[in-house]
Amino acid sequence: MDLEPYRGELVAYCYRMVGSFHEAEDLVQETMLRAWKARDRYDHTRASTRTWMYRIATNVCLTALEGRARRPLPSGLGAPSDDPGAPLTPALDVPWLQPFPDARFDTGTRTDMRLALVAATQILPPRQRAVLVLREVLEFTAAEVAVQLGTTVPAVNSALQRARAALAEAHEIDEVTDPDDPKTRATIGRYVRAFEAADVPALVRLLTDDAILEMPPVPLWYRGSHDYGLFMRRVFDMRGTGWRVRPLTANGQPALAAYAPEPGGGHHLHTLQVLTLTGERVARNVVFADPAVFEAFDLPQRISFDEFDQRR
Repeated sequence: MDLEPYRGELVAYCYRMVGSFHEAEDLVQETMLRAWKARDRYDHTRASTRTWMYRIATNVCLTALEGRARRPLPSGLGAPSDDPGAPLTPALDVPWLQPFPDARFDTGTRTDMRLALVAATQILPPRQRAVLVLREVLEFTAAEVAVQLGTTVPAVNSALQRARAALAEAHEIDEVTDPDDPKTRATIGRYVRAFEAADVPALVRLLTDDAILEMPPVPLWYRGSHDYGLFMRRVFDMRGTGWRVRPLTANGQPALAAYAPEPGGGHHLHTLQVLTLTGERVARNVVFADPAVFEAFDLPQRISFDEFDQRR
């Protein structure tokens, strides 16, 4: 029994369930181990290998989520700040939502991995979360999901209905913009050039009026292009100019690895930024400064000017 072909999609599934890429990898490893140990009991006449694997993965995730708080983004915890000069004190006791490194696995899907949707899904009870992802994203039948969760078809349909209603009330589902779309690429290119030049007015012109900026593990977040611009001015005043940016993708969205200049030359990794576009404007920027996130994306900590231009 070859289980390895399922690893990528199972990591994506577990990530949607728990909101952490590293934890998702660990849960899939546990899933693989359980499946291998139970391989002699697998009955192909009752379920496909894929359905069977998802049943095991679901049980592993539900066990891991017992008694655990959801993984939020700062915008899910309270009102936006109106002080762009507020202290940037990280809340290290919060299990923050993490981004998904697209380059690590070919998950076969993009739109249902976007950060806002994963964050909104986190508000659901774990079993509702599983029903939503299994039915809406992975397109298992209600009967298959009932088997995977050890319940009934009516219970699955009821849970799906409640999950849809809860997400509709969340109002945080951003529209999807393909990072490979030419207009998207052009907008990201303009944003990169403005960022590297520390050109705050140019950055602000690329934002929607109510653009959101948030920075886990710092619990602060800002809404509106004005405060976004004031905060970016603060960043450039603190860190200097001459930044370098490497474009990539995360959660099926455009993303940027931002490298700040060092006094002695070269650049050090500062943040990973995941952008949501509405049309040709940036509507949201989730800025991650967690070393574990950098590790998941295999980002070098420091890079020289020449090395950067060669890798770009």
